[in-house]
Order: sequence, then C-alpha cells, then structure tokens
Amino acid sequence: MQYFEKHSDTIHMIEENDISRMILDCAFKVHTKLGSGLLEKVYRECLAYELTKCGLDVKQEKGFPVVYDEIKFDCGYRVDIIVNNKVIVELKVVENFTIEHTAQCLTYMRLSDCKLGLLLNFYKKSLKDGIKRLIL
Repeated sequence: MQYFEKHSDTIHMIEENDISRMILDCAFKVHTKLGSGLLEKVYRECLAYELTKCGLDVKQEKGFPVVYDEIKFDCGYRVDIIVNNKVIVELKVVENFTIEHTAQCLTYMRLSDCKLGLLLNFYKKSLKDGIKRLIL
C-alpha cells in the first residue's frame, strides 16, 4: 500500500483528509493482523511502521511544550502519533471512549496547531466501531 515516495516536498503537500484516509487504511490493516486487546504501544509501533511504509512523515510520542504567560514549559504532553505535522492520532485500548479521551485529543490538536485528530480504539472487535474523528 505504497502511496507516495518519501520526498519532503510531496509528503507535506498532502491534505488532512487524504492523510486521514491513509491512517485509517493502515489502522485497519494493523487491527486485522493483530486483533484486539494488545497493549497500546504495540498498535502504535505497528501503525507507525505501516504509515512510514506509505511514505508519510511519522513521529511517535512527540513532545510539545506548553506555553503559559509567554513562558515555554517542557512539562507539556506527548502525542501518540503525529502524521505530516498535520494530523494527531491518539490510540486507546479501552472498552469505550470517554469525554476525557476526546478532551485530551482536542487539547493536543489545539496546542500543536493541527486541525484534524483521530481517536482510534483497538480494543473493539471491529475497528470501525472504535474511530472518532475530531476537527478544530
């Protein structure tokens, strides 16, 4: 499922919706191969691997500082996956999403200037029941 050669000009021109489709394609592939109920870290590593194979720029557990009163604090947060510096992907292995999961992803999106976020729940028997798309 190679989408693009990995050229820095090409990967940054891809729109968020196209990136989102690629992320979901790769997530379905990972979920189909591994099933549900493993540790979040396993899904994160495998999803990052699949996304990288597609030629996307993928960063795992990327830290972002929090800016408060014009001061940067390195006690910020770590995003599970950020793709092409445009889409936040938060992975969960939980029975159901909570309002806290949504708030966490929205906060990460706001602080990183990403307009699109995906919450993916690999606990679900069918991944399609564990997808939440968030837009700022």
